[in-house]
Amino acid sequence: MSLSRAPRGLLLTAGAMVAALALTACGGDTGKSGGGGGTNFVTGAGGIDTVALGDRTAPRSLAGETLDGEKLDVADLKGKVVVLNVWGSWCAPCRAEAPHFAKVSKELKPKGVEFVGINTRDPKKAKAVAFEEDYGITYPSLHDPIGKIVLNGFPKGTLMPQAIPSTVVLDREGKIAARSLKALTEKELRDLVQPLIDEKPGDAKASGK
Repeated sequence: MSLSRAPRGLLLTAGAMVAALALTACGGDTGKSGGGGGTNFVTGAGGIDTVALGDRTAPRSLAGETLDGEKLDVADLKGKVVVLNVWGSWCAPCRAEAPHFAKVSKELKPKGVEFVGINTRDPKKAKAVAFEEDYGITYPSLHDPIGKIVLNGFPKGTLMPQAIPSTVVLDREGKIAARSLKALTEKELRDLVQPLIDEKPGDAKASGK
């Protein structure tokens, strides 16, 4: 069947798969700070990108089924600092950072921080579930085998994930505040999240946003 005569739904699915594969697989520090034109973010030490409080925007829907078969909508976590980690069981850098995410997620939960994984390019859940068990990951992960959640969830011009692994942090208002495009050490992960923990609930109103 030619592409010109293919059903529209099939074309959209194929397009999503091609776009998902455009993510840099298992990269180290890619050196990218992209996300489209007109951005208001700054790349700091270690390749971590941040957005000033008044310039942040919210992602689109980040919702779906978790590896455990439960429904999860990241929007329901508004009021918490949310750490989104895009990972795959096949990815060596993901394995390198997993123990740090397991440890830090447990230690920061009492401080109002929630971790959510986005598992991608694992067509079947079994290997991803085994990965979480092996590394003691206790927080939920959305199952996103062809990258649909990632692609639809982050508007152009925002700090979108562009590599595997990638980590994006949402502030308490549910807005995109920081991003890393590499595997993180424990210190780097804490340094990424701590500024968002330190923000006061009234800071967003004070910024005029």
